[in-house]
Amino acid sequence: MTERVDFYVLAGADPRLRLRVGCRLAEKAYLRNLKVLIALESEDEARALDELLWTFHDRAFVPHHCCGEGACGEPELPVHLRASLEPAEAAEAAEAAVGEVGVMGAAEGIGAAGDVEAAGAAGPMGADLLINLADRPPAQMLRFARIAEVIDSDPERRRLGRERFKAYRELKIPLETHQLGDAADAAAEQ
Repeated sequence: MTERVDFYVLAGADPRLRLRVGCRLAEKAYLRNLKVLIALESEDEARALDELLWTFHDRAFVPHHCCGEGACGEPELPVHLRASLEPAEAAEAAEAAVGEVGVMGAAEGIGAAGDVEAAGAAGPMGADLLINLADRPPAQMLRFARIAEVIDSDPERRRLGRERFKAYRELKIPLETHQLGDAADAAAEQ
């Protein structure tokens, strides 16, 4: 069950800034020996973050792996990037098809357990922290002890972020909001 959700709200709408904050959060979690899954909106965004994780800081090293469809090839690595996490709505449909009981289902916009088991129990779905850089929550998100939502000032992202905030609140998950300036290093407060 999720213990806490942190919302990192950025002042700017630069997509690279959102990715840099994701890098800083992943680095901090890695240094604390946590397993991390970073959910992204697209394969292009996953490739951009993959590149940025190698270059965002001169002294940083964050071992990571980009997972494609299906099982993650390197489950022993502490940080995984995935653009293909099943959205909550699709998970609900898949769940209904097999007749399983979901984890949540109560909050609008956040679905129940879905078919993201392909990542493997020791891989990304066994992560301690979900860093959500996507516009929607992935299915089975309540498997993570902590969730970090990174929201920039793009009007549509803000709207979707507010919807997720309300849904988490309805589930009575403790929420914290961190207002960040345009400097990605501000993510260090976690």
